[in-house]
Amino acid sequence: MNLDGRQVVVTGADGFIGSHLVEALVAKGARVRAFCYYNSFNSWGWLDTVDPALMSEVEVFMGDIRDPNGVRTALKDTAAVFHLAALIGIPFSYHSPDSYVDTNVKGTLNVLQAARDLELERVVVTSTSEVYGTAQYVPIDEKHPMQGQSPYSASKIGADAMADSFYRSFGLPVVTARPFNTYGPRQSARAVIPTIITQLMSGVAPLKLGSLHPTRDLTYVTDTAAGFIALAEADAAIGRAVNLGVGSEISIGDLAAKLMDIVGVRVPIESEDQRLRPSLSEVERLLSDNTLARTLAGWEPRVSLDEGLARTVEWFSDPVNLGRYKAEIYNV
Repeated sequence: MNLDGRQVVVTGADGFIGSHLVEALVAKGARVRAFCYYNSFNSWGWLDTVDPALMSEVEVFMGDIRDPNGVRTALKDTAAVFHLAALIGIPFSYHSPDSYVDTNVKGTLNVLQAARDLELERVVVTSTSEVYGTAQYVPIDEKHPMQGQSPYSASKIGADAMADSFYRSFGLPVVTARPFNTYGPRQSARAVIPTIITQLMSGVAPLKLGSLHPTRDLTYVTDTAAGFIALAEADAAIGRAVNLGVGSEISIGDLAAKLMDIVGVRVPIESEDQRLRPSLSEVERLLSDNTLARTLAGWEPRVSLDEGLARTVEWFSDPVNLGRYKAEIYNV
C-alpha cells in the first residue's frame, strides 16, 4: 500500500520513536492521528517539542492503550495503524510485571481487535530485539528462538504471538517490526546512550553504568522510522516479523569510550550494583541480520554510528534538552 494522503494512526506517538515516526509520516504526506497517553497535565510528551508548523497538520487523540473503547475510537476511518505504545523499561518490569502484561499484551490485543473489526488495510506492531534474548547464534535472523529474559521481553513475545495469531486466524494484514536498539534525540533516560551522555555533560563522575561487556546493535531513530514506513508499504511483509538493525555490534564499554571522545570528557567508569541485571536476565549479545528488511521492503540503514552519536550529542548539548533529564539518579 502507499501511505501518501492516507489517514494513519500512531499509538505511542508521544514517545521517543513514535514522535520521530509522526514527523516522518507527515513529511511523506500521510494524514496522521497521534494517539498519546491521557494525563492530567495535557502533555503530548515529545510531540510538545516538535515544530508547531508540523504539529498543525497532526490530529492528537488522548487515550489509554489499555482501554479498548478508546482504541477503537482512535482507529475509526483510518487505513493503517502503527502500534508503538508500550511500557519499555526492563528494570521496572522486574518491579511491576502486571503492568507490562496489561499495556504490552492487552494493549496490543485492543489494537488488533479494533483493526480487525474496522477492516484496516495495514497494522504494524512494534516488537523488540529483546525477544531473542542473548544471541544463540549471530547474526540474529527472524528464525532465531525467542527467550523471555525479563518480564518486559516476555510481554513483547506475547504481543508478537498475538499479532501473528490474528494474521493466521483472521487474515489481518499485520507486519511485526522488530527494531534493534534504536537511539537518538528524545530517547528515554532509561536507555544506555542518554544515561552516558547526560552523566558526562552534567559533570557526574565516575560514570555510573551496569555491565560493560554486553554488545548492542545500534540503529539511529530516523532509520528506524523509515523502516516502519517501508514495512507498512511492503505487501510482501504482511504476516512476517522483520528485523530493523544495522548489522554491527559494539560493547557498552566501547560505546562509553566513543561517547567520551565525542563529548570531550574523560572520566572513570564505575559498574554500579543497582544497574546490573540479574545474571540470567542480562542479554549478553545482540547482532542483527537485516536481510529480510532489505529484501521485502528495500530498507537499509543510512546513518552511521559515529554520525548518529554526534547528532545525539548535539541535541543533548542544548541546555533545554539536557535539563529534561535527571542525570544524577538511576532512572529505573
